[in-house]
Amino acid sequence: MGLPPFDAYGLLPPGDYSLTLPELKQSMLVNGPAPAHEPWDAPWRAHLVDNLGVLVQELWTVGMTEIFIDGSFVEDKAHPNDIDGYFACDLMSLASGELQRQLNVINPHKIWTWEPQSRRPSRGYSKPQLPMWHVYRVELYPHWGQLCGIRDDDGHELEFPSAFRRSRQGGRARGIVKIER
Repeated sequence: MGLPPFDAYGLLPPGDYSLTLPELKQSMLVNGPAPAHEPWDAPWRAHLVDNLGVLVQELWTVGMTEIFIDGSFVEDKAHPNDIDGYFACDLMSLASGELQRQLNVINPHKIWTWEPQSRRPSRGYSKPQLPMWHVYRVELYPHWGQLCGIRDDDGHELEFPSAFRRSRQGGRARGIVKIER
């Protein structure tokens, strides 16, 4: 399934779009929209997808299959800083530390953690970043059904993935990409 063009706000239109890693690498998210209105950094975006591929393979190895990406990577931004995303997991495997342990057995840099104290500053960025960001420029967060602090128009708190389906600028609905095997 292909991707629709960016909307008038430079966002991937709302919806879930399933792509394999090779399809993602061949998509407009890497190669640029037509016509691109500013120089599109396809080599950087391809590098980010390669890095994403490393982490996705590790998640697949430990049984995680629901993996989604979003952020500025799915927007009409020539040079996104990174790829953001999340994966569905079981609360008990996360809370027990078993998921993190299994992932860090595989990863040579031992970057799988979401502990606030593991974040380190990076020159030019206002917030400290997770170890996975420092190595791969990708941040993938676990989702087990938790709420995110974002409220809908009626004031109800939304589940964590809802945050990934809204742009930071204006809170507009945007699409998200599901990574398929």
